[in-house]
Amino acid sequence: MATYLFLSLFLFFPHLYASFSSSVSHSCSSLIQFKNSFSIAKDASFLCNGIAGLKSYPKTNSWKEGTDCCSWDGQYGNFPSDTTLFLLPYLQKLNLAYNDFNRSKIPYEFGRFESLLYLNLSHARFVGEVPSQVSHLSKLVSLDLSSSIYYHEQFTIDKHALEGIVHNLTEVRHLFLDGINMSSVNPHVFMSLSSSLRSLSLGGCDLQGKFPKNIFDLPNLLQLTHLDLSMNQLSGQIPRSLGNLLQLTHLDLSHNQLSGQVPLSILNLTRLEDLTIVENSLEGSIPDDVTAFPDLILLDLSNNLFNGTLPSWLYTAPTLKEIDLSQNQISGHIKEFQSKSLESIWLENNKLQGLLPSSIFQLLNLIGLSLSSNNLSGVIELSMFSNLPNLKYLDLSYNSLSLTSNSTSTVNLTSLLLSSCNLSEFPQFLKGLKSLEWLDLSYNRIEGKIPQWMQEVGIDSLRYLNISHNSLTEVEQFPWKNIAFLDLSSNLIRGNLPILASTINIFLISNNSFNGEVSSLICNASALQILDLSHNNLSGKIPQCFGNLSNSLEFLNLKKNKDKLSNFNLNGNLLEGPLTPSILNCKGLEVLNLGNNKINDTFPHWLGGLPQLKVLVLKSNHMHGSLCVNSSKSSPFFSKIQIFDLSSNYFSGPLPVRYINSFKAIINLEKIGSTVSYMGENDHGGRGFYTYSIGIVIKGQYMELVKIFNMWMIIDLSNNQFEGGIPKVIGKLNLLKGLNLSHNNLNGGIPTSIGNLTSLEWLDLSSNRLSGTIPNRLAELPFLSSLNVSENQLHGQIPQGKQFNTFGNGCNIIEPPPPNVLEKDGSKSNFAFGWKVALIGYGCGVVFGMFVGYVVFQTGKPKWLVNLVENQHEKRRKRKSKKGNRSNR
Repeated sequence: MATYLFLSLFLFFPHLYASFSSSVSHSCSSLIQFKNSFSIAKDASFLCNGIAGLKSYPKTNSWKEGTDCCSWDGQYGNFPSDTTLFLLPYLQKLNLAYNDFNRSKIPYEFGRFESLLYLNLSHARFVGEVPSQVSHLSKLVSLDLSSSIYYHEQFTIDKHALEGIVHNLTEVRHLFLDGINMSSVNPHVFMSLSSSLRSLSLGGCDLQGKFPKNIFDLPNLLQLTHLDLSMNQLSGQIPRSLGNLLQLTHLDLSHNQLSGQVPLSILNLTRLEDLTIVENSLEGSIPDDVTAFPDLILLDLSNNLFNGTLPSWLYTAPTLKEIDLSQNQISGHIKEFQSKSLESIWLENNKLQGLLPSSIFQLLNLIGLSLSSNNLSGVIELSMFSNLPNLKYLDLSYNSLSLTSNSTSTVNLTSLLLSSCNLSEFPQFLKGLKSLEWLDLSYNRIEGKIPQWMQEVGIDSLRYLNISHNSLTEVEQFPWKNIAFLDLSSNLIRGNLPILASTINIFLISNNSFNGEVSSLICNASALQILDLSHNNLSGKIPQCFGNLSNSLEFLNLKKNKDKLSNFNLNGNLLEGPLTPSILNCKGLEVLNLGNNKINDTFPHWLGGLPQLKVLVLKSNHMHGSLCVNSSKSSPFFSKIQIFDLSSNYFSGPLPVRYINSFKAIINLEKIGSTVSYMGENDHGGRGFYTYSIGIVIKGQYMELVKIFNMWMIIDLSNNQFEGGIPKVIGKLNLLKGLNLSHNNLNGGIPTSIGNLTSLEWLDLSSNRLSGTIPNRLAELPFLSSLNVSENQLHGQIPQGKQFNTFGNGCNIIEPPPPNVLEKDGSKSNFAFGWKVALIGYGCGVVFGMFVGYVVFQTGKPKWLVNLVENQHEKRRKRKSKKGNRSNR
């Protein structure tokens, strides 16, 4: 977290008579000393500027000796327990929120402020336990200790400290404890809260268990106006007693594990202004009464399992501004809206059907409208949206709508998403959108070339353009000065690659017919992060200046271009000719696939220095020599490796004992560190663009996998010239699923230690010079389903019983069939950045032709990408309920 220091220290003193002037003078002197104990960051007020909409300044500029300290503005660094702040005896209000106290602990000396009425220490980078002395501040009316759950800077609070706050602060009206870890606290402690309480915020406190059924029957909670229990682990049904909180204006139960139906008693809460219950498993119909919620301003029940139709009160609530019922299973028609107060409607990803109501075009305050991924039908003339002067965001994607466009827009849209809307040309409606930032026309039937007038659409503002999956045949140079995301993939575009703007982050043109060489002008895109040029007709050399992109480029896919694509040179960051240790600069590399090339080199032992490497594929090259490691090298090699494929080379000498001992991930000494099914990393939204892929022999059959299971552990050293015995240490590889040592010159017996490989599913030792018998312990391997020991010098009986009873002839040769490709299952895997993948695949040309191997590009709108357009999709997470009515703060 960047060090931003924000001061809002408000010091309120009771009326001071002349006889107390010396005390005031002492207070001013103490504050001067307090100021001098901190450093002030020059950019400390930028967040205040954004929130308050004005130019802030270092508030301590007004703290000068000889002036009245009662008129001074607000206050940085560590918070010392001996600060002179604690010498102020008359302090009534103390607000240190949004400072940076550098992970200091809250001093217990805060308990000295016996006259304190308001204390706010929220989001000031305090850590550690909340001191029990806070409960001594018996006059407190408002206490805010909220901390951020996103920067691992949470407070913790023990049972006794919390009980002290609950029992002793009898005057408290506003209690904000968001982000304080209360996992060890029994939620029943809150049943003793003061009857004076009006606001209770416990978001992100790790509260667990089911809602107590009768918790809201308690008389001391009946005056609550604000209740926030979001981002906990509360389960079960919402209690019917919630309907007793008749004074409630703000309710947030989001991001829990609540299930069942919303109780009808919620209709009793007629004063509700903000109802937010996002991302639970609530089901059934939304409670309905035509006169319900007359004061409601914000409704967000998104990401649940609600079904049925839209409730009738939704159309008539006179003050309702925002509706978000997205990501549910709501069906039926959208009826006519009678209320004209609506500013945003988010109904995407439901089962709504029928025509758009005409009243939509009369909502003059409407700013955002998202109806994507429903079953809406009918013909819509886009110019109708010009009737909505405030409209900024419009998404009609993935319905059965037919859009027409006969006139230019007069509305100032910034985001327009019309994916899969049966468009056959660029809509004329776009011509008037001079401030457009986000445009998605993917999955339509647009043919030909991009019209000339499109170059004027958002020329200074457009940052996201997706026109993939159409039938475009030609593009000219792109004029957009601030474009960050450009997707032209899956069209019919021919010709040379377009010149990119220097601002581009993501450029996707796979599955087209681009030809010619990759121009060195592409290197002007110095911010490039993802580049997918796969499945085109590009030829020639990759420009050497690609090495200059090593600080930004995170994913590169060049698979299946012409065989002439050769001499892949990333200027010492990727590979050219013989492998060079400069690839070690790619510290985040997880998958390195250089298979099916003509690399003529010894084994690159230095690759073991890549700290995150999980998959290494060097198969089918001209690599040679021994894998023995110089004993003087003390650091472990390949500790995270999970797939190690050196097959079909000319390696010789003994099997690499040193490496086998270092494969900690396979030995089960190195934590995998991921709970996802496929290899890669999740983003926070649980969505992503790419999955790692690999081609490998599994149980004797070659398969090209579009996803790599995260728990797969495979070693393939087949088709080399290794000699000597199979080392006993192979039995350490507890998590190994596949081992192929076939077609070498190995001799001696099969070590009994292989019987320790309890996760082994396939074992191929065929075509060697192994002797002796097959160890009986192999029959005890519970998952072994493929065993090939043919073409050796083994004798004796084949072990009987257990797993071997499931085999046919255990000595048959398993002939690998032609390569096949596993089908995609449609699920999404995720991919985080930092040079995670450098895959060089098949069909390469002479010398060192290299293609970055196949990776699946998942379409859709991953949440992380939204950040490319400033303020675009903040629509639903800026919740008024998070702040409530906190004027006291």
